[in-house]
Amino acid sequence: MIRPLELTAIPAGDEALRGEVRAFLDRELRELPAGRRARSWLGYDAAFSARLAERGWVGLTLPRRLGGGGRSHFARFVLNEELLAAGAPVAAHWIAERQSAPLLLNFGTEAQQAHYIPRICRGEAHFCIGMSEPGAGSDLAGVRTSATPSGGGWRLNGSKIWTTNGHLAHFMIALVRTSGKPGDRQKGLSQFIVDLSLPGVTRRPILDLAGDAHFAEVHFDDVELGEDALVGREGEGWAQVMKELAFERSGPERLYSSMVLLDQWLVFVRGRRETTATDRALAGRLIAELGALRQMSLAVTARLDDPESPVTEASIVKDLGTRFEQDVPERIAEHLASLGTPIPADLAAALDYTAAMAPSFSLRGGTREVLRGIIARGLGLR
Repeated sequence: MIRPLELTAIPAGDEALRGEVRAFLDRELRELPAGRRARSWLGYDAAFSARLAERGWVGLTLPRRLGGGGRSHFARFVLNEELLAAGAPVAAHWIAERQSAPLLLNFGTEAQQAHYIPRICRGEAHFCIGMSEPGAGSDLAGVRTSATPSGGGWRLNGSKIWTTNGHLAHFMIALVRTSGKPGDRQKGLSQFIVDLSLPGVTRRPILDLAGDAHFAEVHFDDVELGEDALVGREGEGWAQVMKELAFERSGPERLYSSMVLLDQWLVFVRGRRETTATDRALAGRLIAELGALRQMSLAVTARLDDPESPVTEASIVKDLGTRFEQDVPERIAEHLASLGTPIPADLAAALDYTAAMAPSFSLRGGTREVLRGIIARGLGLR
């Protein structure tokens, strides 16, 4: 059974980081239009990630001995909240810092940690996550990609799809089958670090409705991996993935994908000659919902170091958060349509992009159906 979420405050020492981050972003993003900033954590800019790393803001919670900042999860929450609210292009380092490095800290060898984590903290090693597969839909356990023993290492064959920045990343942490059959589901699955420059790796970007290529399909044809590519213990990949997903599903990125649009709309409303009761009611409703969801995300953040990973709680935050993210463009579009007046170009660009991408918000990181299955199991209902 899950534990009740508790009201949580950001410690003053971590909250103090906010002003420094905000001033940095004001300078960095001054010329970036709202239509670009609306991409939120899908905006890819390796040079921007490198500048963040120079300030010690990539790997903020990772150990100092490995190049990290040694700060708390609350400091990282403050940093990411500001990055997302501003629409900073953080995709280059995002997955490596959010998921891959914590996974290696929990399950990797000392050699893996020493090799990869300092490079992640310097913004030099970009990772993607290989979970979904062609024909499996959102079923993460429907794994057919396989790794078989080969000359002291492993031979990898199969395909991954909908891999965020799979065509741009340097490495993939892939969930593959090392024993049994696809019908065995979670049994026999393991995780591997795959150097995406190896022979036999083919990557193809997938264009989305907005004309961007955030996703990719990645194919493996007799890719030879070293023995040291295995992360954790063979056959325990599923349990490792479940802990990893708590980091993916609980953060402010599951609330703030529509934040640039909401901010632009608030600027527009405040700039009108006279706000109406309808304006105020919609603004109040959206901000109240966001406040409640933010508090839930903070409560899960407080538990990320618990021995019992808050997988169920994180799934609840992700389910409710992505629904909010999808509601924002729908409600704002309805409001603007009712006015019958010209819309500022920045607001229109942010709305066009966010509305086009909104259906994907409840797909990435696990669909609603998958999340609600996890929640039901956590509640003892199935």
